[in-house]
Amino acid sequence: MINRKSLSRNPLSFALATAMVFAASAPVFAQDSSTSTETKEEAAAKKKATDLGTVTVTGSRISRDVFNSVSPVQVVTREETTLAGFNSTAAALQSNSVTAGSSQINNSFGGYVTNGGPGANTLSLRGLGATRTLILLNGRRIAPAGSRGSVGSADLNVLPSAMVDRVEILKDGASSIYGSDAVAGVVNIITRKNVDGVEFEFQHNATESGGGDETRYSLVFGNTGERSHFSGSYENYRRNEMTIGDRGWASCPMDRLRDLDVGDYFGSGDYIDPTTGKSKCFTLDSGGVTINTLGTATFSGANRWRPNPAVTTGRLPGYEAVGYYDRDTFDPGLLKESLVSPAETHTLFFQGGVDLGVMGDAEFYYEFLGSKRKSTQTGYRQLSYDYSVGNPLLGNLSTLPAFALPTETSNGRNVAARTFIGFGNDRSKQNVDFYRATAGVRGSLGSEWNYDFMVSHADSDADYTFNSFLTNRLAQSLNVVSDGAGGFSCVDPSNGCVAAPMLNAQTLAGNLPVAWKNFVYTQVTGNTTYKESTANLNVNGPLFDMPGGTAAGAFGIEYRKAKIDDTPSIESINRNLYNLTSSDPTRGSDSVWEAYGEIELPLLSGVTAAEELTFNASARYTDYKSYGDDTTYKIGGLWTPVKWLSFRASYGTSYRAPALFEQFLGATSGFLAASSDPCNNYGSRNPTTPRYINCASEGLPTSFTATNSVRVDSIGGGLVGANLKAETSTAKTIGMVIQPEFGSGFGDLSFAVDYYDIEVENGVAQMGASYILSTCYNGTTADFAANNGVCRLISRSANNTLTVQNGYANLATDKVRGLDFTTRYVRDIGPGEFRTNIQISRFLEQSGKVFEDDPLVDSNGLINNPKFTGQLDLSYKFKEWRVRYGLNWVDDMSSYAYYEEDPATSAYDLAVPNYITQDFSVQYTADKWQATAGVRNFADKEPPTISPGAGVYNTIGNSPLYSGYDYFGRTFFVNLSKKF
Repeated sequence: MINRKSLSRNPLSFALATAMVFAASAPVFAQDSSTSTETKEEAAAKKKATDLGTVTVTGSRISRDVFNSVSPVQVVTREETTLAGFNSTAAALQSNSVTAGSSQINNSFGGYVTNGGPGANTLSLRGLGATRTLILLNGRRIAPAGSRGSVGSADLNVLPSAMVDRVEILKDGASSIYGSDAVAGVVNIITRKNVDGVEFEFQHNATESGGGDETRYSLVFGNTGERSHFSGSYENYRRNEMTIGDRGWASCPMDRLRDLDVGDYFGSGDYIDPTTGKSKCFTLDSGGVTINTLGTATFSGANRWRPNPAVTTGRLPGYEAVGYYDRDTFDPGLLKESLVSPAETHTLFFQGGVDLGVMGDAEFYYEFLGSKRKSTQTGYRQLSYDYSVGNPLLGNLSTLPAFALPTETSNGRNVAARTFIGFGNDRSKQNVDFYRATAGVRGSLGSEWNYDFMVSHADSDADYTFNSFLTNRLAQSLNVVSDGAGGFSCVDPSNGCVAAPMLNAQTLAGNLPVAWKNFVYTQVTGNTTYKESTANLNVNGPLFDMPGGTAAGAFGIEYRKAKIDDTPSIESINRNLYNLTSSDPTRGSDSVWEAYGEIELPLLSGVTAAEELTFNASARYTDYKSYGDDTTYKIGGLWTPVKWLSFRASYGTSYRAPALFEQFLGATSGFLAASSDPCNNYGSRNPTTPRYINCASEGLPTSFTATNSVRVDSIGGGLVGANLKAETSTAKTIGMVIQPEFGSGFGDLSFAVDYYDIEVENGVAQMGASYILSTCYNGTTADFAANNGVCRLISRSANNTLTVQNGYANLATDKVRGLDFTTRYVRDIGPGEFRTNIQISRFLEQSGKVFEDDPLVDSNGLINNPKFTGQLDLSYKFKEWRVRYGLNWVDDMSSYAYYEEDPATSAYDLAVPNYITQDFSVQYTADKWQATAGVRNFADKEPPTISPGAGVYNTIGNSPLYSGYDYFGRTFFVNLSKKF
């Protein structure tokens, strides 16, 4: 069991939860069926939705104008996001109020390898991943966009924020309704309709501490005629860079180790920097990198040295020995790394329709979405390269002995010296062009049935550029001879070769010749395209009369085809990027035919104990070119025994067809630390163990110590014969909605609680390089010798570098269970209206495993996986004014028990307290203009801290890298809009 306090025993958590439950806010379960022409009645219903009214339901293809729905749906309106100060739809969707605190890939992940590439923003519901969350725009799926080979999810950057009216979030599996990807839920972005005239909007978010400012200009326009209508928008969004140095809490990461002799004080166990007398910033365990350092074979008890002209004796004059903690690990360039990536997007959106007057009073409709993103990231680069034995560039260090191991350079000589140089900052950038065009015809089939036929095509085209050292040029520049004039020239002068600098203190300090840097360090560019085409025919209408009303149905067929083509730079394909990931092209396509049907049966209505009793069922047959056919279904029901009380439940199956990158990802190389080699120091093990025997069979000496990183090649499952199949999953929901009628003087109160249980089987995942290495080397000697099983995925080169092939396969199981509490209360008080909205999410389980025989590991309550999150929204509207107060809460988390650490004795800080931020805003609305101003995180709450030295979490400074925390700090915002 994880040692955690229960909510009831935590005074702060208990007080907040109690206030949320009894302060009353209503479930916003509105949904939209954007597949039919919006009538005046529907427009009125949409408007009423903001005021506890009814709208049609996302999660069903059958129009249903009721407040209660079979599946729980949350709505986020345009007014709410404006008052909350969000400057983009991406930020609003990734907030805890939508994601329940599950981690999201946002703008703070620019320095990490993520699906969709740097700069992409994706959405994951229930913590099940972005590829298991379906994103729709007006009921039609948004194709993936991004860069590099792992493009597989919609990029939220392409959304037309200026045109968004509301967002509806179905937190329930819906593959039988929408097809693949709808495993964890569906997000439907609904655009504004019936726009007449022109509206200009400006918003600026400015952080108090500098960096990360956001500015958005937008223009919305439209016109409605007798037989046609159109509307659209153009917007420009810019986000400035926020660097590590812009935030004090991020600028000095420390180990935060506890000195057990002192007691419960974190930091006293850290290494103390003798120059400051304080804990050292940027140690090797807390974000630092070795620089200004020479590596040699071990002699005189040391193998790392720092230039020091005061040292005049010993075997290495001019250098002093440095240990693990006192070597140089900080460069000012580390503070210039991106904490939040800068970006600029241009977004153009059109929608409209023309009444044809034929084909059942049909309407021809169209929609176009175009987006252009430019994003960049600033990183820090360490340069480490080797001088071989006998190299004249060693200068007065020519007597250095060779490393003890047969480590060779590309020039075929043993290594005498290894440099660790602080090279400085570098930048990577992405240019992503995305468009989606949709056209269709919808009309009537007789007096009551409707049809809708549409075709859509989407295209993402991305260039990604970064700088890299080239392996061949680095080796070429190190293979030199004396030029007879005190200098050196390349043995191979091709390509304009420039000789590497002499090994000395200036070189180690990073003072490198510009001509040499220009020769070995260059810009490389790759390109990624992703195309998706869709055709859909849907019909819906009444079926027959029943005691509770008229049964309705919807039926349709759909065809989709997708293609990915990622072509890395030729240097990456040729494995010529020095100490960087290399990649093969990713190319593949897939297509699917689907047929679906849905019926809704009103069994009873307006009778004793059954104000409403409705049954809903849907099914979908799917035939993928890649993995074959499958069938999914969903059944659900809604029972309202009395007007103020409803119960709902659903059970369904879902699937997720493997994403194209999971099938076709070209071999992409990464690296594990040299210590990950199973044969590292194997001589100290029991000689009878399989690992010892297997390592010895490779001819390794018992004194073997690994010095080369383990190379890991990730590759698509379809390219290694894995014959990937679709993931399968089940989803159960049970809910209750209470809407008591206390009379007009009390106000409108609504409360809902929903239980969900989603389990994914045969999840597509990578086996993991560490697992492959452990299983092979600890397995039987017979399998090892025969290269059977996972041992087929491992190879060892002549210089003892291990390479592991880590492909995608159907392996994983993931399970999430939890409760969503939603409350709303609206009442007229004094001259205006008071409104309270509350949401609390309680995860009961967040577990997973890689292999069938593994136990489920529950991460619920561990750092980055909170059990509880909550949001409180209070607003008061009087005349033209509205004021709002918001509170955001993330529960405390602890990872001590999981890592078998006793919090009373552990040297590590592996727990974070409750995290609460508060917002305030005021809005004034006139006939033709509106102004909103406010402050987010007005208490300037900093993210909590842990011990980076524990090595189990990625951190920024000492804070966990977690999207649920605010890295911006106190932020002021203003939003101005004017209609013409």
